[in-house]
Amino acid sequence: MKSATTFEVQQDLIAMLDQAASQYSLSGRDKALRCILDYVAADGNWDEIFGKVRCMRCGGRPGWTAEG
Repeated sequence: MKSATTFEVQQDLIAMLDQAASQYSLSGRDKALRCILDYVAADGNWDEIFGKVRCMRCGGRPGWTAEG
Protein backbone atom coordinates (compact mmCIF):
# COMPACT_ATOMS: atom_id res chain seq x y z
CA MET A 1 0.00 0.00 0.00
CA LYS A 2 1.41 3.37 -0.99
CA SER A 3 1.19 6.43 1.22
CA ALA A 4 1.77 9.99 0.11
CA THR A 5 4.53 11.90 1.85
CA THR A 6 6.73 14.91 1.23
CA PHE A 7 10.54 14.99 1.01
CA GLU A 8 12.89 17.91 0.67
CA VAL A 9 15.61 17.27 -1.89
CA GLN A 10 17.80 19.49 -4.03
CA GLN A 11 16.78 20.35 -7.60
CA ASP A 12 19.62 18.26 -9.06
CA LEU A 13 18.20 15.15 -7.40
CA ILE A 14 14.77 15.83 -8.87
CA ALA A 15 16.48 16.00 -12.27
CA MET A 16 18.26 12.71 -11.51
CA LEU A 17 14.97 10.98 -10.64
CA ASP A 18 13.33 12.41 -13.78
CA GLN A 19 16.20 11.13 -15.95
CA ALA A 20 16.05 7.67 -14.34
CA ALA A 21 12.29 7.55 -14.94
CA SER A 22 12.75 8.54 -18.58
CA GLN A 23 15.74 6.29 -19.23
CA TYR A 24 14.08 3.20 -17.74
CA SER A 25 10.50 3.91 -18.89
CA LEU A 26 9.19 4.33 -15.36
CA SER A 27 5.91 6.08 -14.62
CA GLY A 28 7.66 9.07 -13.03
CA ARG A 29 10.07 10.32 -10.37
CA ASP A 30 7.98 8.72 -7.62
CA LYS A 31 8.57 5.28 -9.14
CA ALA A 32 12.28 6.02 -9.60
CA LEU A 33 12.55 6.90 -5.90
CA ARG A 34 10.64 3.74 -4.91
CA CYS A 35 13.11 1.67 -6.97
CA ILE A 36 16.03 3.30 -5.16
CA LEU A 37 14.43 2.71 -1.77
CA ASP A 38 13.63 -0.91 -2.63
CA TYR A 39 17.26 -1.42 -3.61
CA VAL A 40 18.50 0.11 -0.36
CA ALA A 41 16.07 -2.02 1.67
CA ALA A 42 16.80 -5.30 -0.11
CA ASP A 43 20.35 -5.15 -1.43
CA GLY A 44 22.05 -2.07 -0.07
CA ASN A 45 24.87 -2.18 2.44
CA TRP A 46 23.53 0.24 5.03
CA ASP A 47 26.94 0.84 6.61
CA GLU A 48 28.35 1.74 3.20
CA ILE A 49 25.35 3.89 2.28
CA PHE A 50 24.76 5.74 5.55
CA GLY A 51 28.18 5.49 7.21
CA LYS A 52 30.05 7.50 4.56
CA VAL A 53 29.64 11.27 4.31
CA ARG A 54 29.12 12.39 0.72
CA CYS A 55 29.04 16.08 0.00
CA MET A 56 28.11 16.60 -3.62
CA ARG A 57 27.46 20.32 -3.13
CA CYS A 58 30.38 21.43 -0.94
CA GLY A 59 33.06 23.69 -2.31
CA GLY A 60 30.94 24.99 -5.18
CA ARG A 61 30.26 21.57 -6.67
CA PRO A 62 26.93 21.43 -8.55
CA GLY A 63 25.60 18.15 -7.18
CA TRP A 64 24.36 15.43 -9.53
CA THR A 65 24.71 16.06 -13.25
CA ALA A 66 23.60 13.93 -16.18
CA GLU A 67 27.23 13.62 -17.23
CA GLY A 68 28.11 11.95 -13.94
